[in-house]
Amino acid sequence: MSHETGISTPPAYNDGTPPVATTTAVAGRLLVPLSNADETTAGRFQDAKPANSGRRLVMNAKSSAIPRFIKDLNDEGGLSGTDLANITDVSKATVSRWRSGSVRPQPGTQLVLSDLHYIVGRLREYYTADEIRTWLYARHPQLGGARAIDLINQNRSEDVLRVLDRLDADAYL
Repeated sequence: MSHETGISTPPAYNDGTPPVATTTAVAGRLLVPLSNADETTAGRFQDAKPANSGRRLVMNAKSSAIPRFIKDLNDEGGLSGTDLANITDVSKATVSRWRSGSVRPQPGTQLVLSDLHYIVGRLREYYTADEIRTWLYARHPQLGGARAIDLINQNRSEDVLRVLDRLDADAYL
C-alpha cells in the first residue's frame, strides 16, 4: 500500500509482468487507473466521473432488453414502431428513442412491452409475423369480442394467455 495515496496496488505476477490495473474505491469514491500501459503511472488513480455528469443518464442500447424486444416485435410479430406507439399510448418518436436505447419506457409500459413480447413469442409457434399482427388486431369471440392488443394495453394479458393456452390444447384455432 502506498502511504502517499492510501491505495494498495496489486503485486506483480510470478513471471514479473504487472497485473492489469483495475478500479478501486477509496473513501467512498470510485477511482480508475490513469493508464494501464504506462509504467510511470502504475498505481496512480483518478476520480471516475459519469460520462454525462450533471445531465440525465442515457442507457446503453446493448445493456437493455427493450431495444431487443422492439426488434423482436417487429421481426417476429410484424409490429411497426407506429403499432407499438399505439399499443403503449406514446408517440412514434418515443418508440424510436426506446429502440435506440436513449431512454427507457416507464415501468408500466415496460410490463406492457414484456407481455406483448411473450405473447408474440407464443403466437410465433403457430403463425407468421403478418398473421401475428392480424391476430393481435382482430376481434376474438374467445375474448368477448375484444382485440388482444387492447387487452394487453389494459394489463389484461392473462385473458389473452388463456386463449393461447386453448390454442396450445388444440381447443381453438
